[in-house]
Amino acid sequence: MTSRKSAITKMLPKTYLRKHVAQDIDIALIHFKDLFPKVDKYIYNDGTTKVLMSLTGTIPILFEDMSYNIPISVWLEESYPQSAPICYVRPSRDMMILRGNYVSSNGDVLLPYLQEWEQGKCDLVSLLQVMVAMFGDAPPICMQPYPQPAQASYSNSFSSRMVLYLAPFIFPSILTIFPLPAEGKQAQTMRLPPLCLTVGMVCSG
Repeated sequence: MTSRKSAITKMLPKTYLRKHVAQDIDIALIHFKDLFPKVDKYIYNDGTTKVLMSLTGTIPILFEDMSYNIPISVWLEESYPQSAPICYVRPSRDMMILRGNYVSSNGDVLLPYLQEWEQGKCDLVSLLQVMVAMFGDAPPICMQPYPQPAQASYSNSFSSRMVLYLAPFIFPSILTIFPLPAEGKQAQTMRLPPLCLTVGMVCSG
């Protein structure tokens, strides 16, 4: 048993299938190095709480040939692997959620893989790989737009911080701004990931 797997086993409450769960978590951490195990209090929708194991951090996605990091948390209940993990997108304060087919306005991850979870056929690392693929097709977060003064100049309003998906604590302050067209010329078209008002997605603060 590796030292990391041994440490994870000790972290897990005794109500878990500790050896099996520690093995799944260890494999997941080999593939996703920016996730970290943590035992913490989970609050259910009805207000009840329970101490559960979680993985928290970021997963990398590839969108239009560029890499971005999506902050997530994955909670494993005591019944795992019989029951599916509970997954969330966890945007920082300067991000906002893009509600879509796979993420609710509260950040709940709604993948078919979770809904069709079956013990023996589904596992933690495969779930994370599915999240990477799905979020690469439809990124679940974007940066909060910066407020603009009411009387902003054309230059300031046009460069209104059309900012994209990324975890700012890993990629700090990357802004995407349309260039101003030269007089008598049209602005050059730029390939950008969907903005906060992308058709088919709804932003939620």
